[in-house]
Amino acid sequence: MAEQAKKVKKSARKHVKNVRKTKKRTARNRREKNSLKQVVKATRTAITAKAADLADSLKKAISALDKAVQRGIIHANKAARLKSRLTKAAAKK
Repeated sequence: MAEQAKKVKKSARKHVKNVRKTKKRTARNRREKNSLKQVVKATRTAITAKAADLADSLKKAISALDKAVQRGIIHANKAARLKSRLTKAAAKK
């Protein structure tokens, strides 16, 4: 990266840095979204299987969704919609 930055004009180095930052942030957001999806999926399987640890699983999912909203990973309305659907499905079972 240092070589690439030296070859670029001094005024354009900030663009090179912005590309680096964007790649890092995209990778971090992708990891966060994947882990969030895994938690939600685990909760759905617990609901389907009528697992004994359903309450704990639901609590973890709701907490993970709230944290993702705080970090700006997902929109607040999406989190609310997912929490509502999970809670509704858990209440039926």
